[in-house]
Amino acid sequence: MEIYLLGTRMFMIIEVNESFSLEAKAKADQLNAKVQEWEGLMGTFQKLLPQAKPGEKGLLMERVFKLED
Repeated sequence: MEIYLLGTRMFMIIEVNESFSLEAKAKADQLNAKVQEWEGLMGTFQKLLPQAKPGEKGLLMERVFKLED
C-alpha cells in the first residue's frame, strides 16, 4: 500500500492478488476498531468529491496510463 498527499488530496495505491475483494475488505474494516478510529479521524479532514454519493469517501479511479520498462 502507498498513500500520497498533495494539499487536501490523498491518493492510495493498493497492490493485491486475484483473491482480493473490496466487499470483503469493507466488511473486515467495519469490524476493526483501529480502522474505524482512523476513518473517524480522517473523516474530519476529508472533502467529498463532487461525483461522490452521500457517505462515499473513497472512489475507484480508472488507470489511463502505465509506463512499462
